Amino acid sequence: MNFMRGYVAVIDRANRWIGRVVMYGIFIMMGILLWSSISKTFFLPSLWTLEMAQFAMVAYYILGGPYSIQMGSNVRMDLLYGEWSDRRRAWTDAITVFFLITYLGVMIYGGYDSLSYSLQYGERSPTAWRPYLWPIKVIMVVGLFLMLLQAISELFKDILRLQGDDIPREVI
Repeated sequence: MNFMRGYVAVIDRANRWIGRVVMYGIFIMMGILLWSSISKTFFLPSLWTLEMAQFAMVAYYILGGPYSIQMGSNVRMDLLYGEWSDRRRAWTDAITVFFLITYLGVMIYGGYDSLSYSLQYGERSPTAWRPYLWPIKVIMVVGLFLMLLQAISELFKDILRLQGDDIPREVI
C-alpha cells in the first residue's frame, strides 16, 4: 500500500506540473494563428503556420491528457454513475481503467513503431514546408506514456479507496 501511495504522489505531482505548464500552450497556438492571419493579410503567407499550429495542438492535447485524467475532466455517462456510492464508483473505475490501460498500451506500441520508422527514414510531411515528423511523434509517444502512468495511478487510487484509505481525488 505504501508503494501505491508513493507512486500516486509522484505521478500525480509530475503530471500536474506538466499539465499546468502545457495549458499555456494555447497562447502559443494563438500566436501562431495570429501571425498566420497577419502574414496572409499584409505580407506573403507563411508556409509553416498552419502545420505548426497543428503540431502545437497535438502537443497541447497529448501532454495535457494525463492532467485531464487526474482532474477527472474526462467525459463520462453520468446517468447512473452520479448516484452511486463512492465504493461502487471505485469498483467501476477500477474495472474500466483496464480498458484504458490496454488501449494506451496498443497506442504506445503503434506510436513507438511509427516513431522508429520516422527516425530511420527521416520521414517528412508531404506539405510545401516539409518539416521532419519525428519531433511531434516523440511528443505523442511521451504523452501516451504519461497517460498510461496516470491511468495506473488512477487504478491505484481506486484500489486504495476500496481498501478503506481516504485518498483524495487529487494527490499532490
